[in-house]
Amino acid sequence: MTDFSSKVNILGELYANYRGDETFKDFIEFNDLGLPLAYLNREGLCEVSDDGERYISETWELFVKSLGIEDTGFDDLDEMFQSALDNK
Repeated sequence: MTDFSSKVNILGELYANYRGDETFKDFIEFNDLGLPLAYLNREGLCEVSDDGERYISETWELFVKSLGIEDTGFDDLDEMFQSALDNK
């Protein structure tokens, strides 16, 4: 299971680097709270409340599901993408 700090870093990276990518357009639009919260927290621009943690965790679960992978404990976004490719 991926720890919360890694979830924040991974989702923040996804938001920062892929928010204009057509592949993730629907996902990013749907997760319009969890992704920006993760990004802002990753950059040290905000603290996350209990409700914020819930939004980020829900976004994480949806992201893992959208990639068709199991959460085995990821350290970075590239590792998740590689896992998704390995599962195809």
